[in-house]
Amino acid sequence: MPAPFDEPLLGPGEYRARGDIVRSLVPGAVLAAVPEARAAAGAEGRRLRFDFLDDAAVLELLRLRHLDEAALHRAGMRLGIPTALVSFALFAGWGAYVQHWGPGRDQYLYYGLCGAAGVLVVALYAVTLTRHWGSRPRRNVRARAAAYRRIAHLARDGGAELPDSYPHYGPYPFAATFHPEAADAGAGADGLDDMPADRRGGPPGAPDGKGP
Repeated sequence: MPAPFDEPLLGPGEYRARGDIVRSLVPGAVLAAVPEARAAAGAEGRRLRFDFLDDAAVLELLRLRHLDEAALHRAGMRLGIPTALVSFALFAGWGAYVQHWGPGRDQYLYYGLCGAAGVLVVALYAVTLTRHWGSRPRRNVRARAAAYRRIAHLARDGGAELPDSYPHYGPYPFAATFHPEAADAGAGADGLDDMPADRRGGPPGAPDGKGP
């Protein structure tokens, strides 16, 4: 059986998009050829402190955006599956035994177990959401990625030849507020550090996807 993430390295100008499909970056010059997109890139660049026409910077942004989305998915799986199993076990126990017990020590122990499980699940969700949704560097990545998507759509609407659905991901509707005081996110920060190098295309600043 192949190892997880056993996939080819990303090539020059490539990133992973929705569905984990490898896509190619559209050069900034293509977007800048449309006046509306060029103006939006300048305005959003000043607001978000980012050069949306710098190919190397945008490529790194797209790769970080994928890492963030993948980290959110993994966190959801780590929470969702145990929560479903525990909930099913407690419900099955109630259906099979507890409802037939009269009030007593065993029933109270069951209710206490349900309460403790509920508190633990809520605490785990709170910690996970704070870490993944609350990370300000990662919020900045989401804000910039959402702005880049809008710029690309303006370019396509203005006649630029872009692939359908480029940049091949949706906007971040939540937790995408820009925080200028936050440090830039990196592949080793806030839950993004466990993604193998072949998935992130090399370290930040290596636009060829193969490292220095």
